[in-house]
Amino acid sequence: MSEPTEPDRAYLQSIDERTRRLLAQAVPDPSPFDGAPGELADAVERNVDGMSDRLRHVVQHLHAHPETAFREHRSAAFLQETLAAHGVEAVLGEYGVETSVRAEAGSADRGPTIAILAEYDALPEIGHACGHNVIAAAALGAFLALSSVADRLPGRVLFLGTPAEEGHSGKEVMARNGAFDDVDAAIMVHPYGYDLADQVWLGRRLLTVAFTGVEAHASAQPFMGRNALDAANLAYQGIGLLRQQLPPSDRVHANITEGGTSPNIIPNRAVLKLYARSQQPATLRDLSARLEDVARGAALMTGTGVELHWDEHPPSLPIRTNTALTGRWTVAQQRRGRAPLPLGVVSETLAASTDFGNVSYRIPGIHPLIRIAEPSTALHTRGFAAAARSEDAERGALDGAVGLALTALDYLFDEPLRTAVHEEFQNQGGAIDVPSYFA
Repeated sequence: MSEPTEPDRAYLQSIDERTRRLLAQAVPDPSPFDGAPGELADAVERNVDGMSDRLRHVVQHLHAHPETAFREHRSAAFLQETLAAHGVEAVLGEYGVETSVRAEAGSADRGPTIAILAEYDALPEIGHACGHNVIAAAALGAFLALSSVADRLPGRVLFLGTPAEEGHSGKEVMARNGAFDDVDAAIMVHPYGYDLADQVWLGRRLLTVAFTGVEAHASAQPFMGRNALDAANLAYQGIGLLRQQLPPSDRVHANITEGGTSPNIIPNRAVLKLYARSQQPATLRDLSARLEDVARGAALMTGTGVELHWDEHPPSLPIRTNTALTGRWTVAQQRRGRAPLPLGVVSETLAASTDFGNVSYRIPGIHPLIRIAEPSTALHTRGFAAAARSEDAERGALDGAVGLALTALDYLFDEPLRTAVHEEFQNQGGAIDVPSYFA
């Protein structure tokens, strides 16, 4: 009884078997658009391949020096220095975030602007267990390959280093300070255990519930107390019961971070912290209201006071994928011998959250995934941290750089594609006002 039981892997194995069956049937959606001129696309791809040693160095250097959210000073400076070594001036600390990086190539006077986003923050204790070092290397390679043909670009490409994705929302902070005000579309790639053109990502909010009770002697006068820990316990149980009535894509996870100091004192303070996740902005808003009801009900039952504090860090919306852009990503990855799977092949239950969702509800965007690990290797584990420094990670950064560069090139050159991208975005509901959405 001194050790926990081992979780059964049967469900994960069933997901893997289902994915294999669907994989045999899956045909990536073809793109009906022509994209950029072939000779220019070939030149850009050669530019990326010519930087293979540099990109491998970026993967390994960032992995060896992990920095957590908003503390990525060394990583940001390293990216700035790498850009400078290629003759590109980059600026640190733009848009209200000290560790952001910004560089540009081409000219907005000649056409639209597309941003290639980089992440480079790591997780506490387990480092780059989400592979953001690979994200940064792919974005950097794509941008540098395009900057080398900047005089031929009918528009502008931005490199935006966006810190603090893990547990925070660095992109939303930057967005509120104007980072995407003059950007028409945004793209990035994330490492994973599969090559995916699209996958479900959930919106996420953070809620802190503070219960205030009345202290009393737990033996002599318990009837004079109002137990804040009881309120937190009831709320925790209420969340568990609520789960039965939630859509399958919703997630709620919580813990009690404060609950008293001594067993013989009725606690006058208890704190419950939780994450709420859902697949659509509207369903996330509904879930938020139901969680508030649970907390207030627990306070009512125990005679305690309650305060609700939402979003210590800005919320993350789910990703709204632009399929017209995704089609061009798929075409580019096929050049590299990969076959990105369409939405629905890999189970939607394997869903996390990212602040790129906030960008995708402002402007059209894509957030495909590229394989660097075995499918059974989960993000945010030491196993994935090891994968993020492997040869497969280096290859993923290189292929990801080609995919991002060619997708950006197609967007700038192909006017029918661009029209389809923005028509799709409008048909999906257009831009929403992210800061006020949950107000």
